[in-house]
Amino acid sequence: MIEEQKLALTALLNDALKANGIEGVTARLERPKDAVHGDFACTTALQCAKILKKNPREVAQLLVASLNNDPRGKALLAAVEIAGPGFINLTLNKEAALSAIKDVLTKGEDFGKSTAFAGQSVLLEYVSANPTGPLHLGHARQGALGDVLSRVMATQGYKVMREFYYNDAGVQIDNLTLSVAARAKEIKGEAKPEDFPENGYHGDYIMDIARDYLAKKPVVTTAGETVEACGCPDNKENIRRYAVAYLRNEQDSDLKALGVAFDNFYLESSLYTSGRVQKAVEAIEKAGYTYEAEGALWLRTTDPDFARFKDDKDRVMRKKDGHFTYFVPDVAYHLAKFERGFTRAINIQGSDHHGTTARVRIGLQAASKTLGITIPDTFPEYLLHKMLLVMKGGEEVKMSKRAGTYVTLRDLVDWVGRDAARYFLVSRKSDAEFVFDIDLAVKKSDENPVYYLQYAHARTCSVLTQAEEKGFKVPTAQEAAACDLTLLDSPQAKALVAKMADYGNTLAVAARDLAPHLICVYLKELAADFHAYYNADRILVDNAAVRTARLALLLAARQVLRNGLNVLGISAPEHM
Repeated sequence: MIEEQKLALTALLNDALKANGIEGVTARLERPKDAVHGDFACTTALQCAKILKKNPREVAQLLVASLNNDPRGKALLAAVEIAGPGFINLTLNKEAALSAIKDVLTKGEDFGKSTAFAGQSVLLEYVSANPTGPLHLGHARQGALGDVLSRVMATQGYKVMREFYYNDAGVQIDNLTLSVAARAKEIKGEAKPEDFPENGYHGDYIMDIARDYLAKKPVVTTAGETVEACGCPDNKENIRRYAVAYLRNEQDSDLKALGVAFDNFYLESSLYTSGRVQKAVEAIEKAGYTYEAEGALWLRTTDPDFARFKDDKDRVMRKKDGHFTYFVPDVAYHLAKFERGFTRAINIQGSDHHGTTARVRIGLQAASKTLGITIPDTFPEYLLHKMLLVMKGGEEVKMSKRAGTYVTLRDLVDWVGRDAARYFLVSRKSDAEFVFDIDLAVKKSDENPVYYLQYAHARTCSVLTQAEEKGFKVPTAQEAAACDLTLLDSPQAKALVAKMADYGNTLAVAARDLAPHLICVYLKELAADFHAYYNADRILVDNAAVRTARLALLLAARQVLRNGLNVLGISAPEHM
């Protein structure tokens, strides 16, 4: 309903522009930060001032006059005012403003959702860890960001594919294999701790894998595949397969603890076995963008054809030893994404991947010239995140005994629980560094934003329970939507309704800007407005009509809180 009102008012302003001879300008409305400035604000008069060669306030007066003379405007608006240098503030009439409550109660779980991108597919890739150890805090942040952004984009009609790319090939896997083999020999008394590989992986988990391997304990993967252990410390291939499967299971378990799941798992090794890497390299070579120098194959990323990507030097594709550099299989992988029908792909990665974005995109553009496909310059899109600092007891936490050198995703969930971990991990802009305060995340007070949000929802449930205990009828959603909502006349009630009306727009902006933190910001403000309403208006009054109207607002607020918490993947408790 709010979006319909916004569209109706935008149409009115566009008609007012035309009526005053202003062409080529489209009116835009936004929600003011302060409700005292009305329900919508328009800055179009400032845009048109130069066109008409008039003072912006004069232009605003012309537009306001047109609005006031239009019967459609009179049906929607209670006031139209000019402020500052030429802002136009629009205030909906009472019935129109309160229509958001009916909208929430009628749509329920679907309130705020949009079909704007129905039929469009998007692939979100995140976490994508090497299966060489427990997931760290960077993976935790990626997991939460990816899962919440996936949920946000789904509310806009996108068909979302969540994908995990396993880097199960290369030097890291070789080091994992050697590490497990070394620990297995230690256990059998065939080697000493000082014989451990220089680049090996430390931490208790390597010893755990080695023990289970020697005990010939099979690993059953989440995909249902059974990987047997022969128990021989010298069988490197069997150790490799066993260790990778073992750690994939561990990572899947950790992600499940955070409430993160995927639709598809893609193996880096498959890019080699399927010939995709070689196909991509050949396509780039055929396009004429490579050259041989110093025994290596180079990609001419500084070619004028790719100047728009602003890479500062050419990049090695194949090293002297014959191995491909990091970004080459990435090019092959993203060609596969595009060929699978995903014309939009978003990668959520650490900010240390910043340097690879240009070369991957250039590689795709170069290959596409030979393959006869058109790939957008912005494919793939990147959402890069900064790392976080974990504080506990006033001190930075740097190490985990299990991982050996870093705090793990599982540590975080074990310390604060799934809900708090998810909220805090997405509560800031992805490119902002922040401190994850463990002590704050477990506090049961309003200082903890997770507690604050969940308490708002629990409070709505508590009032409904009290109403039933007092013998008051609690209206159904349908009955609440049909009651006399004009009885809601306090400033706090109006502010709460206005905030609820912003939910759909918040989802749309969060999806557009790849900014899931906006949902956290919105819910904190919604909870604050609800608590203010609760403290200002006694809900369970004797007057049945007033009580029903206030309960209707309560029911609507509970629904929006639930919807928002669901997008964050956080529980909505009824008791606290």
